[in-house]
Amino acid sequence: MLASLTNINKFYNGNQVLSNVSLTIDESDKIGLVGNNGCGKSTLLKILTGSVEPDRFTEKDGIISLAQKTTIGYLEQMGGLDSESTVIEEMRKVFEPVHRAIDRLREIEIEIEMGDNSAADEYQQLSSWIEANDGYNTDVKIRTILNGMGFTEEELNRTVSGFSGGEKTRLCISKLLLEEPNLLILDEPTNHLDFKTIMWLEDYLRTYRGAVLIVSHDRYFLDRLCTSICEIERGTLTRYRGNYSAFVRLREENDARREKEYEMQQKQIAKMEDYVARNLVRASTTKMAQSRRRQLEKIERIEKPFHDTKSAKIHFTYAAEPPIDVLKVNNIDISVGEGTKRKTLLSNVSFEVRRGEKVGIIGDNGIGKSTLLRIIQEQLPHSGTVRWNSNIKISYFEQESTQLNRELTVMEELHSRYPSLSDLEVRNLLAQVRLVGENVFKETGVISGGERAKLCFAIMMQEHGNVLILDEPTNHLDLSSKEAIEEALEEYTGTVIFVSHDRYLLSKIADRLIELTADGYRCHNYGFSKYLDVLREEQAEEKRAADAEKQQKAYEAAKDKAGKAYRSKQQRSADAARKNEMRRIEKEIDELQAQIDALTEEISKEEVYSDYELMNQKCSEIDQLKQKIDEDLELLIELEG
Repeated sequence: MLASLTNINKFYNGNQVLSNVSLTIDESDKIGLVGNNGCGKSTLLKILTGSVEPDRFTEKDGIISLAQKTTIGYLEQMGGLDSESTVIEEMRKVFEPVHRAIDRLREIEIEIEMGDNSAADEYQQLSSWIEANDGYNTDVKIRTILNGMGFTEEELNRTVSGFSGGEKTRLCISKLLLEEPNLLILDEPTNHLDFKTIMWLEDYLRTYRGAVLIVSHDRYFLDRLCTSICEIERGTLTRYRGNYSAFVRLREENDARREKEYEMQQKQIAKMEDYVARNLVRASTTKMAQSRRRQLEKIERIEKPFHDTKSAKIHFTYAAEPPIDVLKVNNIDISVGEGTKRKTLLSNVSFEVRRGEKVGIIGDNGIGKSTLLRIIQEQLPHSGTVRWNSNIKISYFEQESTQLNRELTVMEELHSRYPSLSDLEVRNLLAQVRLVGENVFKETGVISGGERAKLCFAIMMQEHGNVLILDEPTNHLDLSSKEAIEEALEEYTGTVIFVSHDRYLLSKIADRLIELTADGYRCHNYGFSKYLDVLREEQAEEKRAADAEKQQKAYEAAKDKAGKAYRSKQQRSADAARKNEMRRIEKEIDELQAQIDALTEEISKEEVYSDYELMNQKCSEIDQLKQKIDEDLELLIELEG
């Protein structure tokens, strides 16, 4: 056990945010913490890390227990990067104790050379400590993490102040991973990451030797990483074994079971109450009725199951059926800016969209995805041609909701667009997307991003477009609202063209993908799951090519070195034996890596990740194989030397 929370309660402004929450975190747990916005997730993390105190009413309330060995790393606590340091300097601060030990070791070596052996014992202790902490490979660790998090070799010497907010968040995560706490707490870690970086982080965390507690709206991330999901609802925490998909299934089964138990008990209570009412006044049956009444008083009442009424009910419909060929885009440019500041991001982009297709547009931030959506609607100037067929009606979701009048209330916004609707009809429409109460009388400029998104969905429901164009539709939504929009898009039979970083949405909705890259664009005539498989294979091929090039250079260097010096028969024999051993070790490393790849593939399967014990067993096997590879690599380095 690393950490334990018992009977955690927290009130804000008289409202109870957390109610008797208990949670135990063990050494290898990978826990996802989910719940609607404002449910208390971040509050619970702050209580666990000690930055917020729970409310206590008795001695048994608010108990926070940490094992003596527990070290906690919390992303929010890592915000204090030194803006004047370079990236490499900032990362090296993690290893300052190791670097100080190495510096002291060098001082002792000089003392010994000068005949002073008084610090020989200290030298031995320091050497052992440095080796135990892998102190001579700190720069290798730093480069491995930074490369995985998307930073290039050229960026290592850039000053931290020159990076964007999103890039600084990635640096914070990198620094946190280098610290290797045995309890790693991450709050929305995927927010500023592209697909490749998220995939690297997933793979890294899946084999992370400590426990991981994650708050995330990225359901794909939770699916691939977590061995259990904790949901906070109405202040209480419920833990489910398995990943996010298992949690959704188990929650539905749990809700159905509780509903059935509640209904059965209500029938039993009603029957007993009826018996008491009919028989209490009769002399012959009074004792029986009193006995039933005592039984009623002793019954432990099952609380009526809570049904979340905040989940939106979204339905997109249309009347006019378009032709089969909906859209043809031919040799357009994707450019931003005006006049002399105009910059072309991509040229000669061409693709077609047919009726009923659901096309996902993906790519890194700033590559031009949102611009492409505006270009195909002829909202921006461009070269090439964009041709929509006849009988097309577009309904557009713009991620920043700039088409809304920020000075109008939610009600007024809808009335201004659809003046024929009565107040009751407007309220009913807003209720479907769960905009209710006082929020409908607030100006659109002051409501939350999620509420503005729901208002836009309500408008789209009235537009009845047969082509939906959506720009990051799930960005500001909580999990239940994301599920609602996914269900709506799955049911929709019209054409959908959408930009998204939401991998769960992409995997469920997109029939095919258009990927924008710095080198151009690619059309993938398959869904997102296969795209990820292809991407992983491409990355593996790149790594194999890089390793082969490295080995070839090492071979040529060794050959060149060998050609420059005469070697005796014994030397040649020893060198041949050394090379044979190196080949054996390299072959063994390849075999071990193949086993790791196979195990990594296994733990992505539902029958494995939904089985807590089996998942832990597989992760333990991966750890052992990686340790063996590390030992082989050290031996290989010695032989190469």
